[in-house]
Amino acid sequence: MLHRPNRRPQFFYTTAPLPCPYLAGRTERKIVTELTGSDAEALHDRLSRAGFRRSHNIAYSPVCPGCNACIPIRVQAANVELNRAQRKLERINADVRGAELPARATAEQFALFQRYQQARHGEGDMAAMGFYDYRAMVEDTPITTGMVEFRDGADALLGACLTDWLSDGLSAVYSFFAPEETRRSLGTWAILWLAARARALNLPYVYLGYWVPESRKMSYKSRFRPSEVLVGGIWRVLEEQPADGQTTTVATPTPSSPRERETAG
Repeated sequence: MLHRPNRRPQFFYTTAPLPCPYLAGRTERKIVTELTGSDAEALHDRLSRAGFRRSHNIAYSPVCPGCNACIPIRVQAANVELNRAQRKLERINADVRGAELPARATAEQFALFQRYQQARHGEGDMAAMGFYDYRAMVEDTPITTGMVEFRDGADALLGACLTDWLSDGLSAVYSFFAPEETRRSLGTWAILWLAARARALNLPYVYLGYWVPESRKMSYKSRFRPSEVLVGGIWRVLEEQPADGQTTTVATPTPSSPRERETAG
């Protein structure tokens, strides 16, 4: 008789309530689970398709009482349609090159990370991070992760994006960039670069985390088209509603692969 070892149960926990980092006056709670062992990669894949995100060796998803403002979003990399502003960036950033590197923290990256945090998120917790905190963010990963660096023609580091490699796409974990280079729109450029890289690897998606329409800092994610949002457990195409210009989702769900129909447990 063939012996099949028992699969280790996966435990999920709910965090204590905390102030929402995106919307003032609201409370945030998350469901979290640990990514460890030989199944970490496959589990992370399944959870990503279910709307989870990764931080260190933890996967999490918001479960905030009475609120569903955080909407998982991913870009259809193979079909990206550039708007006028994004086409302009191709000309502006013609001298910028991206390089995929191992997930290793460097002093050069950290100096740029600090400048970015002070300029863009000075009141946030990450602005107080030291180098060892930064190194943990980059290097404490149980899955296939890399750092994409963006440099100009003079080899100056302009930006970086911590990126997870999934079986169906790339996941932008965290990006930062030179805050004074506003004309380059390097945050947008990093996502366009990831979409192009995903196409080259025949990967269908770039996962952007959570789109928060009510948050000015997080609403930009809907500018990348075509995109899909996870609503009611189904990935649906994100579209503009011509009548009033408001962003909405179409009723028809995106055709899913057998992998996406798997449960996350």
